[in-house]
Amino acid sequence: MSTQEDIIVKARGVTKVYTMGAEKVHALRGIDLDVRRGEYLSILGPSGSGKSTFFNMVGGLDKPTEGHVEIDGYSLSDLNQKQLAWVRCHKMGYIFQSFNLIMTMTALENVALPRIFAGESPAKAREAAAEILNVVGLGHRLTHLPSQVSGGQQQRIAIARALVNKPSIVLADEPTGNLDLHTGEEIIALLGDLKTKFGITIITATHDMKMLSASDTVVWIKDGQADRIAHRGEFDISVGTIDGKTLA
Repeated sequence: MSTQEDIIVKARGVTKVYTMGAEKVHALRGIDLDVRRGEYLSILGPSGSGKSTFFNMVGGLDKPTEGHVEIDGYSLSDLNQKQLAWVRCHKMGYIFQSFNLIMTMTALENVALPRIFAGESPAKAREAAAEILNVVGLGHRLTHLPSQVSGGQQQRIAIARALVNKPSIVLADEPTGNLDLHTGEEIIALLGDLKTKFGITIITATHDMKMLSASDTVVWIKDGQADRIAHRGEFDISVGTIDGKTLA
């Protein structure tokens, strides 16, 4: 049984309605979800299900039409833009499918950037960046540009960037989507190791079956609602399906 102290993300009655001309599109229809501290949670859902919209709500990248999201005790709807930026900078790290690295900056410079945005001196930011790049296995690639390393190494740089401010939560949007099978497996193993090493919470939106095998909890989003929530041991993984449910 989880206590309130164990809950790092709390979503209550989260809805999102987009107005497109005279039409209203209900992307989310009232989602309730608790995410435990130190948990690895995967969000599943086909295109148009509301999966990405809900992922953006949890990441503080969008605000619900109704309901609220709390991150580590902060109610995102109650924060102004400056406060929200602080929470995103200090409490959350982001990993993207397309890496989103600055191609003219070295690995060290890319990873140091969030520390500089957080107000640290460039020298101390580079020191912290070098340390975390070493943790993800890229201590020998500090001065390389993204174009000079492989896709898997680019994603490792992006993971280091997400971790450099020591966030409570890492949000990963299809982190293996642009990687081959073997490299994707390496990235999943790395995320699992980092979750254990740093005690972080990982929330990922994914279709990757390999990612699910590392998950503590899986949430299925369907038609803007949490159709099902299952914890480790409650779902069986097979090619293309979980408990007979097609993933896409």
